[in-house]
Amino acid sequence: MLNPRQIEAFRTVIVTGGVTSAAKALNISQPAVTRLIHDLQYVLGLTLFERRGTRLVPTNEALSLYREVERQFVGLEQIQNAARNLRDGLAGSLRIAALPTFNVGFLPRLIAAYMKDKPDLEVAVYGSISSQVVDWVATGFCDIGFAQYPLDFPHIDVEQLPSVPAVAVLPEGHRLAGKPYLEPQDFVGEPFVSLAGSTQWRYRTDALFSAARVTRQIRVETPLSMIACSLVASGAGIGIVDPYTAAEYGGRGIVVRPFRPDVLYEIGVVWPAGRFRSPLALGFVETVVAAIQDLAERAQAGLPQ
Repeated sequence: MLNPRQIEAFRTVIVTGGVTSAAKALNISQPAVTRLIHDLQYVLGLTLFERRGTRLVPTNEALSLYREVERQFVGLEQIQNAARNLRDGLAGSLRIAALPTFNVGFLPRLIAAYMKDKPDLEVAVYGSISSQVVDWVATGFCDIGFAQYPLDFPHIDVEQLPSVPAVAVLPEGHRLAGKPYLEPQDFVGEPFVSLAGSTQWRYRTDALFSAARVTRQIRVETPLSMIACSLVASGAGIGIVDPYTAAEYGGRGIVVRPFRPDVLYEIGVVWPAGRFRSPLALGFVETVVAAIQDLAERAQAGLPQ
């Protein structure tokens, strides 16, 4: 019966050109290689090598057999390479869900950069409100999700990402655009574009203006920060949004300025509870964290994003 070790020894002798080099490659003794070749010839009933002086020279039958063996080994090597790439996070699939704030431009750029050195990586990206993102992850439809923090849902694990301060957005040419940063008092008498909804973000913003005894003239509300930015660019008012969205609209009809005191915009990465976290997913989250930290520093300093 054929022994895989015999086939391996036969191939290695052909590839390396001799018994001595094959023994080194296989990390076994020369007599062991010779015995494996002898046994293989006996099982196959073929003469695979002829001795010429001190060298073993493959016969025509050996070369024909080698072509067939090589096809099989190439297949095995492909499987090994695929497994190695999966293990090292260079190949596979990744299904990502995120709220619209992340998906407007910030996350797609990170995904594209993450894929550049991973030609065998396949990615699917989905966007919706935070509760839907959580559901996609909890049911296993997506591998990871990015949703607004805090999150209190069953069947998921949540890790808070670095918090980023909100920014003020104004139409280009606005009288306040020359200020290095804006405070609640700057919004007195200004039409305000507000984010709607009973979220922690909205509560914190309302509480901050209330504490400063500033009443905003809320002229329009919208649940999406990208719509808020478009409204500001069109002259509907000024507003406060997350820096992820503001970064996409800066220079497109709006001016972005830091807002004081900080109103932190918090995102959590959502994992399915108790399930394996692939190297691909873990590596991507590391990329996201680094990008958020850079964005937070730039937003804090009032630098272009």
